[in-house]
Amino acid sequence: MFGKGKTCHFAAVPERFLAECNLVVLGVMGSGKSALTVKFLTKRFISEYDPNLEDIYSSEEIVDHQPVMVKVMDTADQDGPVNCERYLSWASGFLVVYSIDNQQSFQGCRRYLEALDRHSKALHLEVPVLVLGNKVDMERYRQVSKCEGASLAARFGGLFYEVSACLDFLSVQRVFHDAVREVRREADRSPLFPPLCVGEDRPLVSLASAPPFATPAYKELPTPATAKLITVKSSRAQSKRRAPTLTLLKGFKIF
Repeated sequence: MFGKGKTCHFAAVPERFLAECNLVVLGVMGSGKSALTVKFLTKRFISEYDPNLEDIYSSEEIVDHQPVMVKVMDTADQDGPVNCERYLSWASGFLVVYSIDNQQSFQGCRRYLEALDRHSKALHLEVPVLVLGNKVDMERYRQVSKCEGASLAARFGGLFYEVSACLDFLSVQRVFHDAVREVRREADRSPLFPPLCVGEDRPLVSLASAPPFATPAYKELPTPATAKLITVKSSRAQSKRRAPTLTLLKGFKIF
């Protein structure tokens, strides 16, 4: 069983320079949302997890030489995009996932994109959306062509990728980092951000020198429920950055 709840800390990155990016991973059950999320955060693949659990992960990343706090909400919608208010106003960007070997998951992906499109039009917002065809390792069982996936993404103005949570880490990392880049671009175009950024016990900073985006209009989600935790070390220990400490709920099967 896979429980969710994880924090990462990189002491080498000064907190005062961190911008924040809230990403929500959407898709029907079995599309591989949790596996993609954990692959991005730990470079590892999970095969068993509880699909009914939902929580937020945090990781300090360096994207285009700029530090950013990436918060990833791994959702657990039982009825598709019906009760989605909890993340619509919180998200900076969305990753909508389907499995290339499952036509029903592709139709579920379409429903999520339609819901996001209605939300954006109602509020006159442009929130970046990325469409992910997952499980390319299951190519011989493919039910959704790459052309279909690209066409669906283009219809809703989103970027399109095909990846596999159990194969290449760099491809998965690229998707999440591209999501951050899209959020930054949209923030640069948005007129909704205030002319000054004020930090606690810090001087006023003009937008010219401020982080590339912020989230002043997003509300914080409730604190995750208390759970028994274990600590494991990430395979990022071999990277040039200081290795994070991953705190995970009991029940992981990581390979």
